[in-house]
Amino acid sequence: MTSLDSFKCRKTLTVGGKTYVYYSLPTAEKNGLKGISRLPYSMKVLLENLLRNEDGRTVTKDDIQAVSKWMRKKKLEHEIAFRPARVLMQDFTGVPAVVDLAAMRNAMQKLGGDPQKINPLVPVDLVIDHSVIVNFFGDNKAFAKNVAEEYKQNKERYEFLKWGQKAFSNFSVVPPGTGICHQVNLEYLAQTVWTKKEKMTIGRKTGTFEVAYPDSLVGTDSHTTMVNGLAVLGWGVGGIEAEAAMLGQPLSMLLPEVVGFKLKGALKEGVTATDLVLTVTQMLRKQGVVGKFVEFYGPGLDNLSVADKATIANMAPEYGATCGFFPVDKETVDYLKTSGRKTARVDLVTKYAKAQGLYRTAASQDPVFTETLTLDLAKVEPSLAGPKRPEGRVALSAVADGFAAAMENEYKKALDGTRYAVEGKKFDIGHGDVVIAAITSCTNTSNPSVLIGAGLLARKAAAKGLKAKPWVKTSLAPGSQVVAEYLANSGLQADLDQVGFNLVGFGCTTCIGNSGPLPEEVSAAIAEGDLVATSVLSGNRNFEGRVHPEVKMNYLVSPPLVVAYAIAGTVDVDLSKDPIGHDATGKAVFLRDIWPSNKEIGDVIAATVGPEMFKKNYADVFKGDSRWNQIASAEGEIYSWDDASTYIKNPPYFDGMTMTVGTIQDIHGARVLGETAVSRRLRAA
Repeated sequence: MTSLDSFKCRKTLTVGGKTYVYYSLPTAEKNGLKGISRLPYSMKVLLENLLRNEDGRTVTKDDIQAVSKWMRKKKLEHEIAFRPARVLMQDFTGVPAVVDLAAMRNAMQKLGGDPQKINPLVPVDLVIDHSVIVNFFGDNKAFAKNVAEEYKQNKERYEFLKWGQKAFSNFSVVPPGTGICHQVNLEYLAQTVWTKKEKMTIGRKTGTFEVAYPDSLVGTDSHTTMVNGLAVLGWGVGGIEAEAAMLGQPLSMLLPEVVGFKLKGALKEGVTATDLVLTVTQMLRKQGVVGKFVEFYGPGLDNLSVADKATIANMAPEYGATCGFFPVDKETVDYLKTSGRKTARVDLVTKYAKAQGLYRTAASQDPVFTETLTLDLAKVEPSLAGPKRPEGRVALSAVADGFAAAMENEYKKALDGTRYAVEGKKFDIGHGDVVIAAITSCTNTSNPSVLIGAGLLARKAAAKGLKAKPWVKTSLAPGSQVVAEYLANSGLQADLDQVGFNLVGFGCTTCIGNSGPLPEEVSAAIAEGDLVATSVLSGNRNFEGRVHPEVKMNYLVSPPLVVAYAIAGTVDVDLSKDPIGHDATGKAVFLRDIWPSNKEIGDVIAATVGPEMFKKNYADVFKGDSRWNQIASAEGEIYSWDDASTYIKNPPYFDGMTMTVGTIQDIHGARVLGETAVSRRLRAA
């Protein structure tokens, strides 16, 4: 589709000898859109989208001018049509969309049309990541066993998705065992600046040109926002909206309010990105940002890596915002290089962002926001969130007191020290004992600093003879194979194994309730004592019942603290001052004794994390392993539905459809199904 280009802003940009067409925001400002250079960066992305897609029908000149008016009012009730560059799906929420495509092909064939015409109109990536369950843990056989069980339980779904992978164009499937969709998106799929070839007329020349524009997406998972940390505008939507985008339809939305979150200073020694995001989540929940964009700005951004930014962006659903956006800056470009993106793409991102006024530097003028708030990074302290809400941040030193208060006020139980024997084991358990400790979820497993921090803490703990308590179900489910490689190459995986954190799978596990069963004898003791058992996880949600039905209190923590609490075995302890355990000589070991320094973490990252690792692990990302390749899936452009299936069925949407339009008949004999108070009064009158 060629834009009407009312503001005469279509220009060309040459990068590395290649020429791209783009829609220049500075030129549009000169040609009538006054003041847009001070727009929030996220709003500039929306504006470019409108300029590029102006057709006089779904996007009009008035829609574009409304963004300029927003600049003056900072709040404007105006509906726009947004066309994301692509769609991201995970396997649970994505399967229905593929079913609909398959059904459309059936209908097309029955009506005498060409089934091959049914394909997504924008690129769609479906990542299989929500199916692995932690049934096995605690040894180096756990990963293979969990994967085998995953394939056994999901055979029909995987056969169907593999058929779709072959049958549809513009549709890719990332097989199971690769990683969490959001981390795969961050590390590989996202490009920050997207390109596509398009037929258009420029001047007197009509032909096919390559258009460059900001990468954007919608996803069928609420934490799609994680990629905002790489300056990619995206958020989670429902299945209907995702399918509409997949089929080329614009998404209707109101021009958002944009809350500016200013960061200044730098994090102190020993404070993690997890501590930061829990602080940010608490602040934004209190501010009230539901339905709004949040955009981060200020000098503090210079002291955060893209992984740190992605950690914050990931939690947007928890702080209630549509998205939590970070603009392109030096860290963005460095991450694209480190993660193995092609040099030509990195150069395009740099030159395009600077040409568009989308590149932030320390000297950049602050955008104009609807409202603002500020955080000094130096004031962030080690924290947890719990026992039930992601915004329920509590300082590490106050966790034990918070647990005691919750026991008294919410559960009406006394902490009298009573413990219950675990049958067949040489240990007992009581209130507050940690029965699940999981390094999992996209929130933190994208961040090398906290994962390597967890590994270094495990190394120091193991050296002192410490390991997870025997009642703790431990698990490590990295967000990508890249993580597993740098943990292995650094030797830290062996240290994690020694403490109890063996690899259990790649994907979203404990955070979505795929934590698997507790050992039967532990479950029995919990039931016998009606115990308030706890979990610690490096996830993003901790609602009661979400992690495990037998675990009432759940705490969100950084990966190093997951390891620490597994060693302590309980949350009824003040790890800021109480011992985490005792070494072989009986000497008390404190958390401060085994906590790694920022320099130690940085040295390991510098030595182990680099572009070649990403290039190798994503070289054949859509191919899958031997298990995936052994799946026997249907062939052909039409899916062979199994009438006996109770899971994947041909939906009846197109039954009885013909090529002729029927007539609308009058409704006779209709009766009232519901009545409002107003209609009752009118009828009575």
